[in-house]
Amino acid sequence: MTSILGLPLPTGWSSSPLKYVTTVLNRGTAPVYVDDGPVRAVSQGANQPSGLDWSRTRFHAFSGDPRKLKGYLQPGDVIINSTGTGTLGRVGQFTGSPDGTPCVADGHVTVARADLRELHPRFSYYWLLSRPFQEYVFAALVVGATNQIELNRERLGEAPVPLPPLEEQRRIADFLDAETARIDRLSAVMRSQDELLSNRRSAVLATTWQSGCPLVRLGYFLSLVTSGPRGWGEYVGDEGRMFFRSANLRRDSIEPNLGSVAHVAPPDSALVESFRSSVRLGDVLVGITGANAGWVCLAGEDIEGANVSQHVCLIRPSRYVSGTWLAYLLSSPAVQDSLLGSQYGGTKTQLSLPDLRNLNVPMPELSEQEAVADEIRLHIGAIESERGARGRQLTLLTERRQALITAAVTGQLDVTTARPAHDRDL
Repeated sequence: MTSILGLPLPTGWSSSPLKYVTTVLNRGTAPVYVDDGPVRAVSQGANQPSGLDWSRTRFHAFSGDPRKLKGYLQPGDVIINSTGTGTLGRVGQFTGSPDGTPCVADGHVTVARADLRELHPRFSYYWLLSRPFQEYVFAALVVGATNQIELNRERLGEAPVPLPPLEEQRRIADFLDAETARIDRLSAVMRSQDELLSNRRSAVLATTWQSGCPLVRLGYFLSLVTSGPRGWGEYVGDEGRMFFRSANLRRDSIEPNLGSVAHVAPPDSALVESFRSSVRLGDVLVGITGANAGWVCLAGEDIEGANVSQHVCLIRPSRYVSGTWLAYLLSSPAVQDSLLGSQYGGTKTQLSLPDLRNLNVPMPELSEQEAVADEIRLHIGAIESERGARGRQLTLLTERRQALITAAVTGQLDVTTARPAHDRDL
């Protein structure tokens, strides 16, 4: 019995190295980018999981016949991201230019063009997308280290491809086109519902902004605004002091992300400063640098006593301010717009401590703050519960999609006997 990557194949199926069933298996061209030109260059960034994102393509300055360019794309070509962490191994398929402009893959993308005598283009796309092949990519085809990893062309050429008869390849591809399209439609509905829930969350948070209250400088109502010390020691085991970093913030929640909490052993020179930046119950923590700038966390018992890093601002409310209300206020659309509008530092987002102290905000009485915070907590809890359910459904749909692809391209699922999509549930 023929097998591939440890999986048995049905009777009548064979297998072959990829290089023997493709007519092109090469990286693309290193483009000379221009604002407008005769050839579109398709990069790794344009090759998204949802398909080619044409807004991410750029133009290549070239005169001559584009068909002679290395990496020239024809409908049906499979493209594979081939360098760097994060996207390496991502598979897409070129079906044609959106405006008729000739297209070429750039030098970080591999083009695999099926030999139509042996391999159906859409079947090859689904095989390269399948779980066995994706696992094989990182187990056997990647060379280099850290961010310098890349897909080795010679090893890729030796990668095995299952080969049912061509007509069966077409039936499998047709089946997967229909099934994945159905799953993708359901996933799009889930993402749309999640976006609506996110908008509802923003609307709830906006209720912290009491329009009837005069605006005051936030710093007048805070006991402490500081960031963590520099020059701390290296990370140590669980015996060290808990270290709250920007990675422990969440975009859409004031709950901490404790999945990557670090521990440090502060040097003697930082002990006094570390005491000042030690978290107390009810403190509000705000990211001030990088992609997490502006994200907010309310300190609970689980992070009490931790120290914040230099990339996190620790805000300690006075007795006139509810920490919970303040955390919701700083997460509200009005304050986020104000904070994000005051950023500096070029491409790396950064907030200053004065940005937070100098915020002009409404300041209702403490009892009203607490009442508003309780109401928001109830609404946010319900919204987060719904979003969690949508997230789990999306995960199941993604897993279902991958399982269908893998089963079909390895012959574990006989598509000739599979019930039509309208006659069964996911």
